[in-house]
Amino acid sequence: MTIEVYAMLKDYFEKQFIIKEQITDINSLKEYLSEQKPEATGILRSCRFAVDDEFVSDTYQLKENDSISIIPPSSGG
Repeated sequence: MTIEVYAMLKDYFEKQFIIKEQITDINSLKEYLSEQKPEATGILRSCRFAVDDEFVSDTYQLKENDSISIIPPSSGG
């Protein structure tokens, strides 16, 4: 699956990268990424996840060829 991160997550991960491990759902993906970069755990907990440009829940079942965007919370006016 292809992962693309935005904003402050680029401080912890490449902007786009591929994961070959078998990850079943968004919750498992959060755990996997937190294990890879523990310092990003807090941010990952508050991010929204989109699969093929549609926001999904934490229980969304991932497929091998999914394209996942991880979007941190933003503030502004």
